[in-house]
Amino acid sequence: MSKGTKVPGYMQGKGSRNPRGIIGDREIRYKCSLQNTVLDVLRGRPGWQEVPGDGDWDFYWCDREWLAQNYDTMFLYEHQKILHFRNHYELTRKNLMVKNLKRLKKQTERELGKAEGQSFEFFPTTYELPSEYHIFVEEFKKNPGIIWIMKPAARAQGRGIFLFRRLKDITDWKKGEYQPLSDPNREVPETYVVQRYIENPYLIGGRKFDVRVYVLVVSYNPLKVWLYRSGFARFSNTRFSLDSIEDTYVHLTNVAIQKNAPDYDPDKGCKWSTQQLRKYLCAKHGVEAVKNAFKGIDNIIIKSLQSVQKIIINDKHCFEMYGYDVLFDSDLKPWLIEINASPSLTASGKEDYDLKFGLLNDVLNVLDLENRLTGKEKRIGGWDLLWEDGPILADDGNMECTPNGTTASIPNSFLGCHNDRKRQLRELFTAAQSIKKS
Repeated sequence: MSKGTKVPGYMQGKGSRNPRGIIGDREIRYKCSLQNTVLDVLRGRPGWQEVPGDGDWDFYWCDREWLAQNYDTMFLYEHQKILHFRNHYELTRKNLMVKNLKRLKKQTERELGKAEGQSFEFFPTTYELPSEYHIFVEEFKKNPGIIWIMKPAARAQGRGIFLFRRLKDITDWKKGEYQPLSDPNREVPETYVVQRYIENPYLIGGRKFDVRVYVLVVSYNPLKVWLYRSGFARFSNTRFSLDSIEDTYVHLTNVAIQKNAPDYDPDKGCKWSTQQLRKYLCAKHGVEAVKNAFKGIDNIIIKSLQSVQKIIINDKHCFEMYGYDVLFDSDLKPWLIEINASPSLTASGKEDYDLKFGLLNDVLNVLDLENRLTGKEKRIGGWDLLWEDGPILADDGNMECTPNGTTASIPNSFLGCHNDRKRQLRELFTAAQSIKKS
């Protein structure tokens, strides 16, 4: 390959190295497309220097649009890291997410039997409109009177979502790919997914909520997944009722929706920390029941990532921080609502800012551009290694959120457990340096 030839990072050989790219003892150069908490984290990190314009960078927190426009013509040096995998949308577009999950479920049933397929029963009955309109109508007629929810496949923050009980409410999606439009000038309707609405959500104080869970993927081949201990539950501002399905303040928990409610309190922000939520649920249902419920979230994470593992273009330069939205029903069963490739990093208050600042700082600690770690860590700050080409088991001394006296090996998963990230990082870096010196 001639000097200066540009090829996608994933096509480069492992030996492609350039002395100009090695960080060594110099400062780490970064670029950032966003003007929120992540920029504060990067600017406050010792030894990191912001790069203006088109300067050379080691780390780039880019937006999805920039990646789509530039990835296929980029040359990436061995050490460079960039946010997002090339075709991340395979997991984060609502229609593609369901398509990939359905495919893996069918494959699992075919190879391992129907019983194993039950482990995929965590997403509601879903169809893509307009392309599957006729199939949906058949299902609709089998279940008269139930509520369905319509969601744009590629929009976020609750935009365009509505609930319905009658077919006439979605006539705009009647004509789709399988049926030519009689009027050539008429716009093809936007792609939506229609899902069976979960009519029995778990309620606290009479209000519906979902849980934002942060997941970091640093490789798809082999699959390597980290789960963050902290997150938050987002509550609706109005008591739950099925009598007013048109009221978005009742049914949608998105902060972008709830902050427009008449009695919204910006200081409280309708949020609980995941730690608060886990304590509440344990007090009400017991540690074992809650442990099983949270184990269901682990299953959702791993199965969803496995559904795209062979589709995502794996690139050692890329990483992804997903925001999973999970809903508990009245039986404490977790349901996957959606997966976000760009979860909001704009803080709604001080607690939210502290959570996101620590979260993002720990992303950089996991990526370890400073080369301070050994690479064998199971916990880095608030991130726990959940999967590395197979499930990771917790160390004997790390038995938080488990019943007293538990001695058996447990998964290295501590969502909603105590997050003493600063103390843990101090001990971790000290131990790693000792190992490297010895």
